[in-house]
Formats: sequence, C-alpha cells, structure tokens
Amino acid sequence: MKKKVLSLILSTVMVAGLLVGCGGGSNGEGGNLAYNGTLELMHYSTSEESQGNGGSDGFRTMIAEWKEANPNITLEENVLANADYKTQIATLAAANDLPDVFLLQGMNTAAWAEQGLVLDMTDIIKDSPYYDDYNQSYFVPFTANEKIYALPALTGGTCTVVMYDKRIWGDTFPATWADVEAKAATLDVTPIAFGNGGQWQANSCFLSTLGDRYHGPEWFMSIVNKGGAKFTDAEFVAALAETQRLFNETDLFNEDFNTITNEDAREYYIDGSAAAFIGGNWDVSYVQATLAETNKDLYDNTGFAVLPQSADAKKQRNSQNIGLGYGIAINPKVAEDADKLAAAIDLAYKLTGPDFSNFVAANYALGGLTAASDVDWSKFDQWTIDFYNWSYVDTETCEIYDSYVSSAVWGVLNTNMQTMMNGDMTPEEVAKLTQEAYEANY
Repeated sequence: MKKKVLSLILSTVMVAGLLVGCGGGSNGEGGNLAYNGTLELMHYSTSEESQGNGGSDGFRTMIAEWKEANPNITLEENVLANADYKTQIATLAAANDLPDVFLLQGMNTAAWAEQGLVLDMTDIIKDSPYYDDYNQSYFVPFTANEKIYALPALTGGTCTVVMYDKRIWGDTFPATWADVEAKAATLDVTPIAFGNGGQWQANSCFLSTLGDRYHGPEWFMSIVNKGGAKFTDAEFVAALAETQRLFNETDLFNEDFNTITNEDAREYYIDGSAAAFIGGNWDVSYVQATLAETNKDLYDNTGFAVLPQSADAKKQRNSQNIGLGYGIAINPKVAEDADKLAAAIDLAYKLTGPDFSNFVAANYALGGLTAASDVDWSKFDQWTIDFYNWSYVDTETCEIYDSYVSSAVWGVLNTNMQTMMNGDMTPEEVAKLTQEAYEANY
C-alpha cells in the first residue's frame, strides 16, 4: 500500500514541478498590497470544526498567515457553524448583502451568478500564478454559462465512506446489502450508525453515491445540464425506494437516524455501540484523532469501504462521491475599489493555493485544488495511508448531488426524503415534488 501512495505522489510532483508560496501578500509573497482598509470574510471553519478536520485546520492556518503578512488590512471574519452558515449566507444573498469574500456552495452558483451576486472570476483564475497546477475538474460546480465564479476551496475528500470495525465484520466489509443484512442479524450492537438530523446528510452522504449505482454519471450530468433527465425517471425512483427500504424496513441503522447529526452518529461508532458508521472525510479525521487517544484497538482495526451494492442496481461501480463543494467567491461590489479587489483576489489565491495544499497533504494526507509537493509521506501511519488509497487510488468517483443544481431543489428533496425514510411518504411522491422544484427553480 505504501508503494502505491508514494508512486502516485512522485508522479504528481514530477508533473506539477516545484510549487512555491508562503505567507500572504500579492500572489502569496507578502507585503505588496496597496489596500489599507477592512475586508470581510465569511466562512464556517470554526475552531471547533478544525479539531481533527484537515480542511478547516488548513483554512484557518492560511487565514492566520495571510493576516500576519498583511497587517495593514483588517480582515473581519464572520465564522459560523456549517448549518448556521448555510442559513445565514442564503439570507444575505436574498438581501443582496453578501460579505466581500465568502464560501459559495456549488449548488448556488448558477442562480447567484444570474442574479449578479458573485463576481465573474474566470480571468482572475486564469491569471493565477498557480493556474497550471489546479485540478480543473474541481471548477465544474462553480461554472455557469462558461464562466467561473469561485476558486474551489477546502479539501477534496469523500462525502460517503463506510468506516467499519474489522473485529466484527472481518477484514473486508460485505459487498452487497444482502450480505450486510445477513451479518447484521447476528450482531448485538447497532450495525451501522447514521445521522440525518440536518437533512442534508442523507443526500450528500448516502443517496448521491447509492443513486450513482442506479443511474450512473450520465443521468446526473443530464440533470445538471438540463439534458432531459428527470427526477421522476425510474432509476432515480428506484434509488429512493432502496433508501427507504434500508432505513425503514431493516434494522441496519440506529432508530434515531433522522433526529441526530452525523457528529452524534459517529460517537456511536467511537464508543462501540455501532459496528460501522457512514459519513464524510471530515468525520474520518475526527474519528481518527479521537480513537488515537481513546481506543487504540479500534483505531488499529478500522477499515474503509464504499456503500454495498443493491440487488436491483444496474450500474456495478466501486464508487464514492468526492469533490470540492465550496469555493472562494467575491462580491461584485468589491470591484468598485481596485485595491480592495486586489486584496480579495490575493486572499482567495492564498486560501486555495499550494500553501494550503501542502499543509493538508503534509498534516492530513488530503488533497486540495492545487497539487502538493515536498511531502514526507513516510511519517503517516497505516490508517492515514489506507484512507488516502481508498479515497484517491482504489475507488471510482461520482458527483456529490448538492454541489450542483440549486438549493431550492435540494431543500425539497432533503425535507421530503427525511419523511420518506420514516415511511410516511412514497419514493414516487418525493420524486414528483423534487421534479416540480427542479422545473420551477433551475
């Protein structure tokens, strides 16, 4: 496994070349900005979230370095918890009162661009000193009408990973849901922990990967590009039906899955009351840090798997969803002051450039928008190496639903899917309402 990681990294470095940049300032060099005023930045990388979360830790570290390198600029941060951030940023957008620089969620790109709420950053991105080292595929959620409206930020990590206790499941997690159900019937603990209390988790951390097994990538990109696919299509309805079956008709998940968050659910795995947990890469970072201190045996026996295959799914894929769901966007009003705009651009470069990628690679074995270099991979333990290989080498990837389309669509799906998972709404009803929201809002 180590050889596979190292060969991949070495090939990346050979292609990318030596990346530079430290501190803030113009293009990351420090001290060359003419602006002397206040710059607003709104994000969700709280100090609490940064504990064990590589993306948030790296984000906060880059902010601190940029502030130190630019003492003439007052960076006014508004930092909210993730769920609160989503609510507040939507409220500010509705009032045309967005901060100078903020995290744009991919699913809001098209609508906010059409409303003139986000600056066209196409030329800014192409003029970046790091442009040749950007992973171009990450720009897709932030592109509308062939223009790019954000620099993809934070880490490129999975939203759907099964963490499992090898002492219970064996070295390999069951490949099919039928085998999972058979094994679960013999357990005296909750088979799989999951939290959908925020409503988005079932979408981001379950359905977008499960759905890929039913419809494949072509169907979803047709949804994104308005190519004729519909949420009422049989394959998507089948994915909803399987989701309902698994959560409502089996005993695989904790009974409170719809009322607790993913943060709550992962504690079930940590304390041993659940034999597996489904969440995202941020959960893996937290569980890793916690188990390293509290339960070395479980730490050494945690494995990673993709979602099992469903019996009626036609697409046989070893897939998990991965991408950069947020990007650094700039309020168009900032462009009224050339010096202020230059400072905002410089901050965006800093938060998404090689300094960030090198930090998260060296400390967490995670990837960002820019290729990393000069990372000592030998210092990582087997957990980190295994998860890196699982995330970037050994699995196929699919899209994260709510990185695209519109929050107005996903809000309808997420709310009604929660009801459906409780058994109080049919998959067909959920699909119909989602399609109606899609036609009305996208």
